[in-house]
Amino acid sequence: MNFIEARKLVHEFIRRDEDDNVESILTALDGVDLDVKQGEFVAVLGHNGSGKSTLAKHLNVLLTPGSGTLWVDGKDAGDADNLWDIRQSTGMVFQNPDNQIIASVVEEDVAFGPENIGVPTQEIWKRVEKSLRSVGMIQYREHSPNKLSGGQKQRIAIAGVMAMEPKCIVLDEPTAMLDPNGRKEVLDAVEQLNREKGMTVILITHYMEEVVRADRVYVMDDGKVVMQGTPREIFSQVDKLKSYRLDVPQVTLLAHELRKSGLQIPQGILTRQELVEALCQLY
Repeated sequence: MNFIEARKLVHEFIRRDEDDNVESILTALDGVDLDVKQGEFVAVLGHNGSGKSTLAKHLNVLLTPGSGTLWVDGKDAGDADNLWDIRQSTGMVFQNPDNQIIASVVEEDVAFGPENIGVPTQEIWKRVEKSLRSVGMIQYREHSPNKLSGGQKQRIAIAGVMAMEPKCIVLDEPTAMLDPNGRKEVLDAVEQLNREKGMTVILITHYMEEVVRADRVYVMDDGKVVMQGTPREIFSQVDKLKSYRLDVPQVTLLAHELRKSGLQIPQGILTRQELVEALCQLY
């Protein structure tokens, strides 16, 4: 079994009036199928309202399936008895790190999660040091989080999840509030966790450049998975992505326009280096 398996997953948000009569039903997830292997880096793309954040909340059982099935680490997410086991194996990092950072000292904040799940004190501090080193923040362990940049705060939030030693980390638009340097800091830390530690990563994002790092990509629209494949396969379909109100990395778009003008450039160019090499082969 895969680490995450969803089959025909449905979730509806029901709005009721004062008399408990149904006023409206919004189908946020509409028959979603998802397969994620242990150790994979999977990106989920979609415009606002596509259902990607609703999907993220299911993976950590902040929401439960209305219908269909979702299995996380071999456990049925629809069974309330599995809630805490799933949350220990699948950590969550939200868009705004200020929503997750609660302590006045960095190392105490990172220690909060493992302390809550009953990790012995001596082991907690080993995990705190290990996690802070993994995200490149060990030198800030005694600092106040309030004095850190947005990118540094987000790395502290990631360290806090890591200290709980989950098998999987779900990041729900973790760079949406950051500048380009902050986004790079966070994505470098996440990629290191995946490549060097073997942690499964689910990245929910609308930044196309972040998706290039993933092993596989799911594209969502109107609650459905409408595309899936490797980043190269997905970004080879520029016009189809645009039909779902999504952009592509700038270098991919440039290569696409050069192809349309007649240059024999491969589809799915992902980096500037690839484009340079393709142009050099022409001349």
